[in-house]
Amino acid sequence: MRKTFRLGIDAGGTHTDAALLEGDGVLKNLAGRAKVKTRHDDLPSSLCEVLAALAHSLGPNHAAFFAGIDGVTLGATLAVNALVQDKAERVGLALSAGPGLNPLRFALGHDVCLVPGGLDHRGTELRSLQTRPLFDAANAWKKNGIAACACVGKFSPRNPAHEQTMAAEMDKLGFSVTQGHRLSGSLNFPRRIATAYYNAAVGRLHHTFLDAVEAALISSGIRAPAFLLKADGGSVPLSLSRRCPVQSILSGPAASVMGILALCPSVERGCSLLLDMGGTTTDIALVLDGSPVLERDGMRLLGRRTLVRSLAAVSVGVGGDSLITVDAAGVHSGPMREGPALAFGGERPTLLDALNTLNASQGIIAGDAAASIRGLTTLAPDRSPEDTAGAAARDGLNKIRDAAQELVERVNARPVYTLAALKAARGALPERVVLVGGPAASVRERLQACLALPVETPDNADVANAVGAALTLPTASLEIYADTGQGVLRAPSLDIEERIGRAFNLEAAALRAKELLTAHLAEEGASDAAVEILEADIFATLSDCGYGAKDIRVVCQAAPGLAGRLWA
Repeated sequence: MRKTFRLGIDAGGTHTDAALLEGDGVLKNLAGRAKVKTRHDDLPSSLCEVLAALAHSLGPNHAAFFAGIDGVTLGATLAVNALVQDKAERVGLALSAGPGLNPLRFALGHDVCLVPGGLDHRGTELRSLQTRPLFDAANAWKKNGIAACACVGKFSPRNPAHEQTMAAEMDKLGFSVTQGHRLSGSLNFPRRIATAYYNAAVGRLHHTFLDAVEAALISSGIRAPAFLLKADGGSVPLSLSRRCPVQSILSGPAASVMGILALCPSVERGCSLLLDMGGTTTDIALVLDGSPVLERDGMRLLGRRTLVRSLAAVSVGVGGDSLITVDAAGVHSGPMREGPALAFGGERPTLLDALNTLNASQGIIAGDAAASIRGLTTLAPDRSPEDTAGAAARDGLNKIRDAAQELVERVNARPVYTLAALKAARGALPERVVLVGGPAASVRERLQACLALPVETPDNADVANAVGAALTLPTASLEIYADTGQGVLRAPSLDIEERIGRAFNLEAAALRAKELLTAHLAEEGASDAAVEILEADIFATLSDCGYGAKDIRVVCQAAPGLAGRLWA
């Protein structure tokens, strides 16, 4: 029987990891793994390097392994780093709202055009769209070097006509265009503005990265379908990801969570606090009865809520390479990072050096512990290296503890949402901690004391994110609207509009939603995904002619999950 493999790659803030998993069904074996330093200014090169390192680890028969790969899934920090560092693309924002609150209150950036015209909540045109102001604004944007545009109408999920008209005008002028209704069917106008804006801001960067990904895979002899990890813990084919880059902006914490689910059976019961400590940050998330907890109000980017579903997670600027500083207020760990630890050839002491100094007597060290101790001695010559190291470790761990407590309190302040069930009638109170990441072995005992919870570190914890990426199943969601008074059904994100009869009902809408999403996924190479209904609502209305009608809304999804586990 032909052996099959799944490849996961995670481009993190410090390292790019690869994990090759063999087998089908519940159990998958780790056939190969690799780790290289991430080149922040050239992630595609990091990808090529990690594939070369993986091939080297597999030996002279690596081509046979690569030829047997059935699927590749990647997680990357490229887009979120660009946003945080203000290196994303400048965006022209075209808004059409009609009556109501001034949409400029919700605008992002400095290049905004309010286009006259508007629709009502059913999608009926109240005022025709006047595109001349947009034409004038677009020409000014072009002169300022702007090449990306986001077009957003207030009620575009009910009728995308105005967005499509704006987009057509911008397309004629050579802009790369994002349309808000293609990203979500929700009617939340402020969040749809933010979603479309960020999608446009990272679009070109995203496409360039995916081009490089595809080229690197082909050059390595890998012809398998490729997927990208999403913020909600699912994956999406690269072709679909190109249409909605914003969905994959926060894939890092998602990779951590899915990796822990694949490596650690204890998270199947009760509530677990998940920690992924890398070189730069520690990602923190929650799992309830084996299902990750979701961010109830959508992914937050730079302080703005979006319509992108994501896991409830926080990141704190504490990692193994976090710089240690000493001032009048005491000893601090992070959030700055200026390279690797002294133990691995760095120039300044980091949290990992502090942990090496504290753990040296127990033999739990990483790299050159003598270099770590010398660096701590030089940093604070008036105190012992052990004293400085202890203060640095306490500071870093206390920051992690405080961030974890804030996440737990925030999640419990509102109903708990998970990937398995949208509402769970219980609180999320952690019973255990699962720790992964490069420094896991060095920090485990002290973290356990700081959090006052048992801490578990599974095997292969240092490549957990790549394992999670490899095993994550494709997922997608779809929202449809049906109005029997107007005789129309719309699936905004697919740009589908169909005629329906007056007898069309909720059951027919749910069936049609599942059919559309199943066909959409099949076209993109994810034909095995199981589709389920998440929400189904119906309201009695009056048609334009005064007859009784029905307003129907259905949300369905291909449920996220894992293709296998790494335990027997």
